[in-house]
Amino acid sequence: MAILVIAEHDNASLKATTLNTISAAAKLGGAVHVLVAGANCGGAAEQAAKVAGVAKVRVADAAHYDSQTAENVAALVVGIVANEAAGYTHILAPSTANGKNVAPRVAALLDVAQISDIVAVESADTFVRPIYAGNAMATVKSSDAVKVMTVRTTAFEAAAVLANEGGSAAVEAVTAGPDLGLTALTGRELTKSARPELGAAKIIVSGGRGLGSGENYHSLLEPLADALGAALGASRAAVDAGYVPNDYQVGQTGKIVAPQLYIAVGISGAIQHLAGMKDSKVIVAINKDPEAPIFQVADYGLVGDLFEVVPQLVRTLA
Repeated sequence: MAILVIAEHDNASLKATTLNTISAAAKLGGAVHVLVAGANCGGAAEQAAKVAGVAKVRVADAAHYDSQTAENVAALVVGIVANEAAGYTHILAPSTANGKNVAPRVAALLDVAQISDIVAVESADTFVRPIYAGNAMATVKSSDAVKVMTVRTTAFEAAAVLANEGGSAAVEAVTAGPDLGLTALTGRELTKSARPELGAAKIIVSGGRGLGSGENYHSLLEPLADALGAALGASRAAVDAGYVPNDYQVGQTGKIVAPQLYIAVGISGAIQHLAGMKDSKVIVAINKDPEAPIFQVADYGLVGDLFEVVPQLVRTLA
């Protein structure tokens, strides 16, 4: 049994979500292969070869994979599956914007059902995934010859990247597929921040509509995040109100996170938000409403005026 993991990378190195996906793949019990499709992506391929549990790295290096458009990558994956003598039984991708763009196309081209957002592997054909915004878990058994899955990366520990003397996975070039020319990247705007990336941060400070304005969000939460070395997040209500851009959003329609510490400030705890952060190891809620639903999932709750509490907390941490 061979498993193919579609790597997310920036051509120079792997994204952290790929390491979590490799851990999920390892639980299936077969040989784990990692596909690195990009342009001048040798750096990412070398790192993939050093990841614990990886048996082989398949590299497709071509100019038309530079932006890793979903149509081209999906066609490449399907071509590899069709031409692989041993045959891949499972194809995994992280449950990120990119993974959710590629995996359904692969499943459709292979004429199989996709299994989305798995959080546990029970056997080679049986998986657990959340439904109803995470309020219930469904156990899904698939009889498809090739099982295409996206992985909720917060549910699996990241696979270790071994030191230079470790990691002996073979690196093998694969023939690039054609450039379908269906889409083209015309521009990319990257948010640069000295703070940790939201999806991989160990500490997150999130703000909600209770902050009242974008100005309050930044003036109150940025000093707290800086003091803790934390990433900044927000509820959907805060994003919809224009306090921060939508890449800050934590929730069912935003980023799913599971940091060591999650501090929710002025967030009531709508089910959409809870679905994205309730797996955090420690949850601290600050809200003036003692009946706010966020307190039902919080490990520590502080009922009080956030405009007084947060500055006091910052002063204590300084």
